[in-house]
Amino acid sequence: MKILLNETIEGLGRLGEIVEVKPGYARNYLLPRKLGLHPTKHNLDVMKYKKIKADKQLELDKLDAMEQKGKIEGLIISIEKKAGDSDTLFGSVTTMELQAKLEELGVTVERKKIHLDEPIKKLGSHTIKIKLIEDIEAYVKVEVLREGGEPEPVADVADEKETHNYASYDSLEEDEYDESMEDDEE
Repeated sequence: MKILLNETIEGLGRLGEIVEVKPGYARNYLLPRKLGLHPTKHNLDVMKYKKIKADKQLELDKLDAMEQKGKIEGLIISIEKKAGDSDTLFGSVTTMELQAKLEELGVTVERKKIHLDEPIKKLGSHTIKIKLIEDIEAYVKVEVLREGGEPEPVADVADEKETHNYASYDSLEEDEYDESMEDDEE
């Protein structure tokens, strides 16, 4: 079934294009939501003027997106998350967290525009893509740090306890050492 798009739909087409879709998709989704129209002569004439207006608006949006890209490109976002011994996060960094951090830095971006190739589940440096408008993308560096700083390794604490226990025996004479060992055994 041929449908005249009333709005740009990602993955389907742009405003004013006539696309071929399945009848159920047109009947149950596009037509009731006014996203598409039947391609009649009247609808085609109305769409010409709507498309001219939309193209002018798109040019203005592209200028705004280029300006926003300039602001975003140099940013580095730091996020602290809980992580295990192998630098694997408990959970992952979400687009909601990234959006909040960007807003803290004075940049407003819709969450849907933040694209992660794969979930961020490791500590370290990552690059994310923000699709501002059709063909304008910005890249932001994200530093994922361990929450609360680096904890002291557990092995060092155990070594101190062992040296502390045996340090008192090193200063004892051999006879005293045997007696103290007997006291510990009792």
